[in-house]
Amino acid sequence: MSALILGLLLFLGMHSTRIVAEGGRTRFIAQRGAGAWKGLYTVVSLLGFALIVWGYGQARQAPVVLWTSPLWTRHLAAGLVLVAMVLLVAAYVPGNGLKARLHHPMVLAVKVWALAHLLANNTLADVLLFGGFLLWAVLDFRSARQRDRAGAVHYARGNTAATVVTVLLGGVLWAVLAFWAHGLLFGVRPFGR
Repeated sequence: MSALILGLLLFLGMHSTRIVAEGGRTRFIAQRGAGAWKGLYTVVSLLGFALIVWGYGQARQAPVVLWTSPLWTRHLAAGLVLVAMVLLVAAYVPGNGLKARLHHPMVLAVKVWALAHLLANNTLADVLLFGGFLLWAVLDFRSARQRDRAGAVHYARGNTAATVVTVLLGGVLWAVLAFWAHGLLFGVRPFGR
């Protein structure tokens, strides 16, 4: 469990610099350059991610079950993950209405994904992993919206065609994950044994 916790601290800590240490981040970039910041960010994030994957895998070998999850929570989670995949795609498809309206769809995708997995899973490792990501996403979304307001950021209007493409691609991504990749990558098939 300690590897999972350390990984979360490294990964989410590095991803929280704009939330808790914007001034320090800005000074680091001014003194050492954007490349040095991106390098540090990448190395710490990859190390944290590797520890999360390894630590979560280890914790799954001897799970500490905290409650019994009803079957319906898996179905609810599947629907929420569909929403999360559409939001994730919205971060990358230019000109879509979701990004125009929500402004930070990737962070919202993390929020919905983490909530979905918290609902459907029931171990201490799940609470640490998905709860950590949910807390981070809530704080990061709030921080990003504050930066937008402070910087008077305006987002371009979205168009219908790009929004439809976003929803369709998000649905395809969800289907690939739900019916094939999730089982292959994580050993858990959302719709089956």
